[in-house]
Amino acid sequence: MNSALLTEETPASDFQQIQKIVELQRNSFIQDGYPSAKTRIDRLDRLIAMLRNNKQKLAATLKSDYSARSHFDSVVFDILVPIESLKYCRKNTAKWMKPEKRGAKFPLNLLGADAHVFYQPMGVVGIVAPWNFPIQLTFSPLGNAISAGNRAIIKPSELTPATSALLEELFKADFGPEEISVVNGGPDVAAAFTAQAFDHLVFTGAPSVAKHVMRAAAENLVPLTLELGGKCPVIIGEGADLKSAVERIFTFKTMNAGQICLAPDYTFVQAEVLPQFIELAKKFVADNFGTLADNDDYGSIINERHRARIAGYIQEAMDKGFQTIPLSDDIGLDKLAHNHKLAPTLVIDPSDDCKIMSDEIFGPAMPIKTYTNINDVASHINRGERPLALYYFGKSKSEINLLKTNTTSGGMVVNDIAAHVLQDTMPLGGVGHSGMGSYHGFDGFRQLSHGKGFYKQGMLSLTPFFKAPHTDKMLALLEKMMG
Repeated sequence: MNSALLTEETPASDFQQIQKIVELQRNSFIQDGYPSAKTRIDRLDRLIAMLRNNKQKLAATLKSDYSARSHFDSVVFDILVPIESLKYCRKNTAKWMKPEKRGAKFPLNLLGADAHVFYQPMGVVGIVAPWNFPIQLTFSPLGNAISAGNRAIIKPSELTPATSALLEELFKADFGPEEISVVNGGPDVAAAFTAQAFDHLVFTGAPSVAKHVMRAAAENLVPLTLELGGKCPVIIGEGADLKSAVERIFTFKTMNAGQICLAPDYTFVQAEVLPQFIELAKKFVADNFGTLADNDDYGSIINERHRARIAGYIQEAMDKGFQTIPLSDDIGLDKLAHNHKLAPTLVIDPSDDCKIMSDEIFGPAMPIKTYTNINDVASHINRGERPLALYYFGKSKSEINLLKTNTTSGGMVVNDIAAHVLQDTMPLGGVGHSGMGSYHGFDGFRQLSHGKGFYKQGMLSLTPFFKAPHTDKMLALLEKMMG
């Protein structure tokens, strides 16, 4: 294992301790051999039971890590959603394990040849989980890793320390360290973790950190799945139901205070509907939350540093003369005494050199860009980094097709926000700046497996046609067969 990328500040003991767990899991994996469907399903059942049996404790611990967090959001999105994904894996694991027939070439296929893909476990998978949905974004890739027959080591976020400590406790109670282990700690431990020679590494987090993860993984040629984020655009197009669109946009922009990798980041609206859009957004917040400061349904930014970052984006836009519209009057840009909440805030037509238009916001601020031509919208999106998702509201088939075929994003949803994340039948992943690879369902199973090509020769082999001495007659025959 290569520790070349560890910094001078990273204790060697951190690397060595994690290395011992990797070796323990790899030795156990080799000794036990190919895991049966029964073994995989047993582990998935234990993961499901862990979430079900500790639902209230996990939700309460999540809330303690934030200065305020919606109990509903924690239970639904951090516990129930991953349970559904685990159940889907459990239901389909035996089917996914079956060899995938590919068919031998003619005429070998007529003479008993067998060609198929055998999905083989990678071995030991490392999972680096983020802080915004620390349970869901641990268990979703973990379910795929276990379904694929792997062992796993998890590095939870240090920004949710109570939740991370609880996860370590629960995994120790329900799994042996040779099956699944949790490693907790700060940036030094994270550096030691990503420097390990895993058989695959899954990282969910910011693109800026992902660059360091890729460098560390490259030292050991570790294959990667990167689930990042980016500035997910929303387009209010021709024939859109504006009231419904605003409701769906701001449901996700206010959920977990907008700290969701798939949250809408900025919205395009036609200039003539901008006033109505603003009024509907204000009404949504008033009707669904009322006041925000002490409302248990409206969550907090994870810490003061991230709150100050988002407030800074809004302040910069104000200083440059762009209109900003807070959607609630009871929280301003100044920090509240008892939590890190920040009101949902619209920023109208900010220039592209504003940080709110160049950085991923990951919070409740929402730039609104007015437009007149859908082609200009597509061009604007294409000039930026490729987002994790693109959202379109409207009924125009030509606009939908334009955005579907002429922009690139990890996923695209029409007339809703993030609805594709609930579809376990489809891959979830980014492209370029928003990620690499995908998970969910069979696509995640395949991502965390090695698709081994298996070929068994039948009655006829072509090898005699290739051996010396080579003759013109044999070459002519091969040209006829193959050319």
